[in-house]
Amino acid sequence: MKHIITAALLLGSMAISAQEKQDSVRFAEISTEILNKGKAYTELRDLTKNIGHRLSGSESYEKAVKWAEQKLRDAGADKVWLQEVMVPVWVRGKESLQIKASNGKWKNLKMLSLGNSEGTGGKDISGEIIMVRSMEEYEKLTPDQVKDKIVFFNYPFSQSYIETFRGYSDAAKYRSTAASLTAKKGGKFAIIRSLSSAFDDVPHTGAMRYANDKKIPAVAIGSSTADEMAGLLKSQKIIAKLNSNCGMKGEKLSHSVIGEITGKKDQSVIVVGGHLDSWDVGEGAHDDGAGIVQSIEVLRTFKNLGIKNNHTIRVVCFANEENGVKGGVQYGKTAKENKEKHIFAIETDAGGFTPRGISLDMNEEKRKQIQSWSGIFLPYGIYDFKNTYSGTDLYPLHDMGIPTAELVPDSQRYFDIHHTEEDTFEKVNRRELLLGAVAMTQLIYMIDKNW
Repeated sequence: MKHIITAALLLGSMAISAQEKQDSVRFAEISTEILNKGKAYTELRDLTKNIGHRLSGSESYEKAVKWAEQKLRDAGADKVWLQEVMVPVWVRGKESLQIKASNGKWKNLKMLSLGNSEGTGGKDISGEIIMVRSMEEYEKLTPDQVKDKIVFFNYPFSQSYIETFRGYSDAAKYRSTAASLTAKKGGKFAIIRSLSSAFDDVPHTGAMRYANDKKIPAVAIGSSTADEMAGLLKSQKIIAKLNSNCGMKGEKLSHSVIGEITGKKDQSVIVVGGHLDSWDVGEGAHDDGAGIVQSIEVLRTFKNLGIKNNHTIRVVCFANEENGVKGGVQYGKTAKENKEKHIFAIETDAGGFTPRGISLDMNEEKRKQIQSWSGIFLPYGIYDFKNTYSGTDLYPLHDMGIPTAELVPDSQRYFDIHHTEEDTFEKVNRRELLLGAVAMTQLIYMIDKNW
C-alpha cells in the first residue's frame, strides 16, 4: 500500500509538472504575440490623438463609441453590440479663480472645477478664505466662522504609503464632500488641494457629490499653489473670486460598447474591460484609454493564436465610470435580468504602467487557486496577488457573487497625472502597456481553461 501511495503521488507530481509546462508554453506564445504584433499602443494613439478626452454625454464620447465598436470588430469579435445607458451630462465651460492679498492685485490661479460641481452662473462670487488642514479642523468651526467664507481644504496626499492608491483613498473624501460640508455651514464655495502625489502646479479634477439641496461650487488647485496660498494665509487676509459656467445639463442616452468571442464549451461569460469615458481635460490615456486597448488586445490575441476558448470571453467598454458609474450599473442589471452566468470579471483601470500583480476580490478558495498559478506568472513580472479589490464598474457583478479582479500596475506615477491635462498619450510606454495586456490575456486563458 505504501508503494502504491508513493507511486500515485509521483504520478500526480509529474502530471502537475507537465501541465505547468504546457501552460508556460502558452504563456510564452501569448507574450510573444502581443509584444511583437500587439496593436494596443497604436490604437491608444488613435483614440487619444484623433478623439481625445471623452467625458460621457459629450460629442467626443459618442465618437469613441463608434471607434470602440469598429476596433472590436477588427479584433475578430464574433458579436459586437451597444448597450443603452442613460448618463448625466456635465459641462465645464469657461472658469477662473483669482486671489488677492490685503492691498494687493488680483492673481489668476490654475484651477479646475470638480466634476459634477455647480458653477457660479457666469457671475463673480468672492469672499475671504479660511483654511483647514483636516476634516477634524473643519468640524470644530462654527457656522458663524464659515458663513460667507471660502473654505480651503488643504489636506495633502500622503507620501507615506508605498501603494499610492491608499494615499488617494485617504484624501478622496475631501474631494467628494468639501462642497456639501462648506454649504452646510453657510460658506460660498470650496477649494481643495488636488489629490496628487506630485509637487507641481497641475490641478486635478474628479467627481464630487452633493449631500443636500444647497449646491455650491467646488474647485481644485495644484500642490504648489496650495502651499503658496497656505503660506500667505499665515500672515494676511486673502480674498478669492470664482467665476465658472459649469453645471449639470440633464441626462442623455448613450452606450457602453460590448464585443465577445463565443465559448466552445458553454455560454458562461468571462468579462474583461475598462471604461471608455474620461474627464474633459488631457487625453484620458492612462485613465482609461490604456484599459480599453488592453482589453481589446485580449480578445485579438485569443483570435490570432487560435485559442479555442471554453467560455464566452466578453470585452466591455463601460460608459460613465468617471462621474456616475451608470455603465457598470446597467451592465450588472442587464446581466441579472437576462440570467447570464458570469464566472469571472476583471477590469483594468489603474493606468498603463508596468504590471505588478492582480487584485482578487473573491472567496478564499478561488483566490488560492489563482495564487497557486503565481509561478508561471513570475517570469512576466507578475508577483503581487495579495490585494482584494476590483474595478468600480465591476461592483454590481461582485454584489451578485461573481469573482472579480483588477490588474495592478506600478502606481508610483499614476497620481501625478490622474484626472489632469497631463494624462496624454506621450506619458504611456509601449512595452509597459503591452505587458499589461499580456498579463490580462494569460489570466483569462487560465480562468477559461480551469473554471
